[in-house]
Amino acid sequence: MARNTVTVPYLRRTAQPAGATLTTKPMREPNEQSAGATAQQIENPSGRLLEVVRQLVLDLHPHRKRGLDVKWDSRLDRDLGVDSLGRAELLSRVERTFRVRLGEGALGRVETPRDLLEAIQKAGAAEIEDWASGPVDSRLSEPSSFVAAPVSAATLTEVLDWHAQKHPDRPHIVLWDEPREPAISYRALADDARAVARGLLARGFEPGARAALMLPTGKDFFHAFFGILYAGGIPVPIYPPARLSQLEEHLRRQVRILENAGVSVLVTVPEARTAAAFLKSHVRGLRWVETTGKLRSEGESRERAAGPAGCGPESIALLQYTSGSTGDPKGVTLTHANLLANIRAFGERLNIDSTDVCISWLPLYHDMGLIGTWLGSVYFGGPIVIFSPLTFLARPEQWLWAVHRHRGTISAAPNFAFELCLRKIDDRDIEGLDLSSWRWLLNGAEPVSPQTIQRFSERFAKFGLRPEAMAPVYGMAENSVALTIPPAGRPPIIDRIDREAMTHRGEARPATPGDTNALEFVACGSPLRGHQVRIVDSLGREVEDRRQGRLQFRGPSATQGYYRNEAASRQLIDGQWLNSGDLAYISGGEIYLTGRSKDMIIRAGRNLYPHELEEAIGKIDGVRKGCVAVFASTDAAAGTERVVILAETRLTSETGQQALRRRIEDAAAELLESAPDEVVLAPPQTVPKTSSGKIRRSAARQLYESGQLTSGRRAVWWQVARLGFSGVFRSAQQAARDAGKLLYAAWFWAVIGVAAPATWLLVVLLPRRPWRFAALRAAARLIFGALAIRVDVSGREHLPARGGILVSNHASYLDGLVLARALPNQFAAVAKKELLAHFVTRLFLQRIGALFVERFDTTGSVEDSRAVVTAARNGETILVFPEGTFTRMPGLLEFRMGAFVAAAASGLPLAPVTLRGTRSILRDGQWLPGRAPVHVEFSQPLHPGGDNFEAALRLRDEARKEILSRCGEPDLAGERTILG
Repeated sequence: MARNTVTVPYLRRTAQPAGATLTTKPMREPNEQSAGATAQQIENPSGRLLEVVRQLVLDLHPHRKRGLDVKWDSRLDRDLGVDSLGRAELLSRVERTFRVRLGEGALGRVETPRDLLEAIQKAGAAEIEDWASGPVDSRLSEPSSFVAAPVSAATLTEVLDWHAQKHPDRPHIVLWDEPREPAISYRALADDARAVARGLLARGFEPGARAALMLPTGKDFFHAFFGILYAGGIPVPIYPPARLSQLEEHLRRQVRILENAGVSVLVTVPEARTAAAFLKSHVRGLRWVETTGKLRSEGESRERAAGPAGCGPESIALLQYTSGSTGDPKGVTLTHANLLANIRAFGERLNIDSTDVCISWLPLYHDMGLIGTWLGSVYFGGPIVIFSPLTFLARPEQWLWAVHRHRGTISAAPNFAFELCLRKIDDRDIEGLDLSSWRWLLNGAEPVSPQTIQRFSERFAKFGLRPEAMAPVYGMAENSVALTIPPAGRPPIIDRIDREAMTHRGEARPATPGDTNALEFVACGSPLRGHQVRIVDSLGREVEDRRQGRLQFRGPSATQGYYRNEAASRQLIDGQWLNSGDLAYISGGEIYLTGRSKDMIIRAGRNLYPHELEEAIGKIDGVRKGCVAVFASTDAAAGTERVVILAETRLTSETGQQALRRRIEDAAAELLESAPDEVVLAPPQTVPKTSSGKIRRSAARQLYESGQLTSGRRAVWWQVARLGFSGVFRSAQQAARDAGKLLYAAWFWAVIGVAAPATWLLVVLLPRRPWRFAALRAAARLIFGALAIRVDVSGREHLPARGGILVSNHASYLDGLVLARALPNQFAAVAKKELLAHFVTRLFLQRIGALFVERFDTTGSVEDSRAVVTAARNGETILVFPEGTFTRMPGLLEFRMGAFVAAAASGLPLAPVTLRGTRSILRDGQWLPGRAPVHVEFSQPLHPGGDNFEAALRLRDEARKEILSRCGEPDLAGERTILG
C-alpha cells in the first residue's frame, strides 16, 4: 500500500453521544457522475468523498491514473482494486476528512462508495474513547494467579479436560469485540464443546472424519474446534469471507480445499447454510452444512456421554491449510504430539506460564493465531483477549489499548501490522497508553523488516515499550507454528551485510561501518529445544557460517507431509529434513532470513501462489499464453509485499491495453480475493524464461525493481538479453563454485588419507613421548597448511606452567588435531573407554598418554576420576571436552562434572579453551568438508576455591560461561537428552 498522501489534519475526537448530528454540510444525493478533481466537486461533501476514494486508488495503483473512473456503485475490490488493507486505509481517511466514527463493522459492510456515503450519514460525530482512565473490564479485573500446566497431557482434549477439572471457573477467553459477554471459563468451553460433539455424533459423525470450520473470530469457533476433537474428528479451519455479500463466490473458492480434505461436515455461519446444495454437488462426501449454535443446542438436549475413544498423541489433531491459494491445496498434517511439542517448546523459550495475558487479533484459521496464541493459552492456563482481525485493521490502536487495559504480556503479528500501527495511529489516539507490561512482541509470519522494528521500538518507547520486548521470530505451519525464537531480554540484532558479497557469492560478509549500500537482515533466534535447522547449498551440503543457502529443519513439531498430496509432500521432505522454501544464513547459531527459494508471495500475512494466477491470466484474450510472470516486490511503506503481474501482449493501442489491464485485474481479484498492486503490460519476448521455457520470476522481479521494464532507455529485448546473459553467467559461477567444492573435498580427503597413516606410524614407533607430540604437532601444521586452513591461536600466556586442567568446547572431528597444533607442550587427553575396543585408536591414544574414563558404570567412573586427579597432581596437563560429545547443530551443550571435580579435588587451576570454526569445516554426520578459519583462544585460569562438590559446580559454571561468551554459538543446555 502506498503511504498516506491526504493532507487533512487528524482532528481530535470530541465527546459527543453516539448518533449526534454531523457538523459538516448535509450530503447531497449521489448521482452517477464520475469523480473528478475540480474545486467545485471537492466543495460539496459527496464529491469530496469520491475524491477521497479516487486518491486512495491512485495511491494504491498509480498506473491507473488515466483510465480511473470512480462511480458511486463501483465495487471497491473488483472495480477499484482496494483490498482489505486498502479498505482500512480508506475508512481511516474518510473518518479524518469528515470527522466521523464509522464503527468497526463498516470494514466488512462497505462495498461501494455509495455504501460508504450511507455509513457516513448514519454515523455519529467522532468521539474519543478514554481507554486510559475508563472503567476497568471486570472480566479480567484481577491479575492471573499461577496454575501449573498439564505436562503429562498427550492430546489437546486432555489439556482442556485437565484445566476444566483443576480450576473450572478460571477465565480463559475474553472477547474484546463483545464487552457484554462474560469471559469464557475452562468449564464453559469444555461443556459447550462437548455439547457440540454430542450434536455431531447424533448426526452420525465418525471418528477420524474431517470437519471444516469457516467461522469468524468468536465463541462459536472455539466451541466447534474442541467439539470436533471431542467427537474424535479432525478440524479443518478455513478462512471466512471478509464480507457476507461475497459468501457465494468465497465458497466457490474453497471447494478445492474441502474436496482435498474430504470433509463430511462444514460448520459455518447461518448465511452459508443456503449454499449447502451447491457445496454438496461439488464436494464429494460433504453430508451437511450446519452452525455451531444448532449443533450445540442439539447436543445439550442429549444425554451427556464421553466422546469416542481412540484419540492418541499420534492422531491427527488439525489440517492446517495455507491462507492463500486454493488451486493446489496443501493441508499440513499435524498430530496432537506435533502441536503439544511445539507449544511446550516455544513456551519454554518465552518462559510462558499461567500469569501471562495474551492479546491477539490474529485470524484463527492461521497457525500463529490458532496455535501460537489461542492453543498456547489453553495449554499454559493464561487468559487470552481476542478480537477480530477486522477490528484491528479498522482501528489498530485497539490492539495497544487491549494491552494497556488487560496488562497484556504477549502478542504476535506479521510485519505489516506494525507498519499499520506506525502509519494509522496518531499520538492523540493513545494519550495515557501504557505498554510496559508487554514482555514479548513477536514479529513473524512474513518477512521482518529491520526498519519496521527500529521505527516501532522508537515510536512506542515513550509509551513504555521496552526494546527487548521486540522479537523477530521464524516459523511455518509445516513445523506447527514456531521454529526459531531469540533469547529473552535481548533487543533485536540487525546484521549489516556487504551487498555485493551477498548478491554475487551468497556470502554474508559484514559491511564496513560507512557502507550506505549495505543490506540489513534481522536475527530470528535459534531453534527451539529439540528442533534443528541447517543451511545447505545446491549440492545438499551443509554450508559454513555466514553462507546463504536453503534452510531445512526437523524436530518433534514437524509435519509428516501434506494431506492427500503426495507430490507436494515429496518436494517438502528431503530424507530426515524438511525444506522450508526459504533462503537464510547462520551466524552465532542464529537464523537470518534473506529471501525465498520458492515463489510464494506473502502479502499482509497471507500466502499467494503465482503459478495459478499466471495460468488464469494466460487464458485472457490479448495475453500471450505462457508469457506471464507474477512476483512479489517489497513495499517498504506498508511493511509487506506488493503483487506485481508482468504480462506480454501484442496490443499496442492505449485503449486496448487499458481494457486488457482491467480484465487482468478482475481475474486476479476473482482468484485471490485481493487485487494486484500493479499490472505491467510488455511486448513479446519480455518475460524471462529458462532454456526449458520455465518462467524466471526472480529475474522478472529484478527487471521490474531496476526500472528496466518502464525506463524506455533500452529496447526490452536488449534488457532481457542482458538479464539472460547475467543469469547464464551467474549459473556458470555457481557451477564453478560447486565444482570447486567437490575438488576441494577430494583434495581434503587425499591429504588426510596420506597424512593420517604416516602420523599414526610415527606416534606408534617413536620411543619417547615428547618426540611423539612433536611429530603430531608437525603433522597438524602440515595438514592445515596443505588444506589452506588458517589456525589463529591467542592467550597461550594463560596456560599453566606445569599441571592443570584444560576444558574445551567440542564442535568437530578436527578439534583434537587443532589443539595438538595449538598447544605448545604435551598433554593427556581424557577419552571414553569405548575407544579401547578399537586397535587403531587404542594404540594411538595410549602412545600419546590419553586417560580413559568409564562413562556409564558408576564405580568405574569414580576410579577413573581418581586416576585423572593423580595425573594432574603429578604435573600432567589434562585436556577434557566436558560436553562429552558434539552435534551438527551449533551450540554449547551441558558440561559433565568430571573435569571440575578433578580440578577441585587436586586444587589445580582450570583453563577454559574456546574453539571457533571447526564445526563449519567438518561437522557431525557430514563428509563433504568446507573451508573456514579456525580460532583457538585460551582464557585465564580459574581457581577452585575449595575441594568440595559445590566448588566444582562453581568452577563448571564459570568455565561454561566463559566459553559460551566466546564461542559465538547459542546455549544448548538441556539438548543432550534429545540430540544424544
